[in-house]
Formats: sequence, structure tokens, C-alpha cells
Amino acid sequence: MTAPESIQSEPTGTGVRVVIAEDEAIIRLDLKEILEEEGYQVVGETGRGDEAVDLVRQHRPDLAILDIKMPGKDGLEAAREITSERLAGVLILTAFSQRNLIEDARDAGVVSYLVKPFQKAELVPALEVALARHAEIRALEDENRSLAEQLETRRFLDRAKGKLMDDFDMKENDAFGFIRSAAMRQRITLRAASEQVLEGALLP
Repeated sequence: MTAPESIQSEPTGTGVRVVIAEDEAIIRLDLKEILEEEGYQVVGETGRGDEAVDLVRQHRPDLAILDIKMPGKDGLEAAREITSERLAGVLILTAFSQRNLIEDARDAGVVSYLVKPFQKAELVPALEVALARHAEIRALEDENRSLAEQLETRRFLDRAKGKLMDDFDMKENDAFGFIRSAAMRQRITLRAASEQVLEGALLP
């Protein structure tokens, strides 16, 4: 097995670090080009699922982009390993004919996916969703030890984000960032900050 390719550069733009795993070289190159144009930092790329997990463990990126069908290990299996260890957010790439696999992807901990062929304008919003959801999961785990508490907080958080998105035309990741910042500033829980948003006591 050949060693996975690894690319390192100084962070630019958003500075978000990404690993790409896509066995079609042309798509992989297109992804890398789009990401770097948008300010993301591609720290590793490969065409194999097993190497993708190794790259994520090695570089600890913010996000892993995984194709569902790859040699060595498929994207869903790789996603399960990455999400179970909370190593990075995961965006799954799937062909239109594989949309039935999306439920399996959710079971694997994937919270964002993109159907190929995709447009450049669709990629960044999907990445933002994956990053925001991964940040939320980690925050919920840090704040709530039990699964029941996490689910309850998630319920309030989702409603509060929806209110901010509807009332103030905010993006999902911005809505979460606002709630999280308010919670940290006031030294209260995410649930308490979410309840303030729902009551109208906390506004942007």
C-alpha cells in the first residue's frame, strides 16, 4: 500500500483544516482547488478510505470529506471511526444513485452530505453545516455527560437556532456561534442560552 499523500501549507482565509478522501482523482483535484480558493487549508488527501482515517488521526483536521465508495475502507466505515473518536466533522460525498445510503451515513454519525455531481456553490454551505454540527456535538458532550441531557439540550438548541435563522436571516453556524458565545459570556449552559433566545430575552 502506498503512503497517503499529505499536503501542508500556511493557513489562509478561514484557516479551516480539511482532509479529502475521494478515489476519483479529477474530483479530488477539483475539491482541493475549490477549497483552497475559498480559504480552506487542505492538509491531506487520498483515494483510499483506510488512509483517510490515518490522515485524520495524524493531522487532526476540522473536517474530513469522504466519498462513500473507496477502496481499502468505504466512506461510511471511515466515518464511523472518525466520528466515534470525535476526530473531525464529516461531509460525505455520494452519487445520486446512492441516496439510499444517506440513512446509513446518519447512523455513522455523518451530519452533512453532498450529492455528486455538485456545484461549487453547494459545497461551502455543506461544509459549514458539517463544521457547525461537529462543533455542536462536542459542545453538547462537554456540557452534558448523559445522552438524555444531550438530547434535551439539542432540542432547545435546534429550536433557538431555527428562531435566529428565521427572524434574523442567520446561517446555522452563525446562529450556533451566537448562542455559544452568549453562554460563555454569561457563564451559563447552552440550554439556558437557548431558552433565552426562545423567550426573546437574548437577541443579536
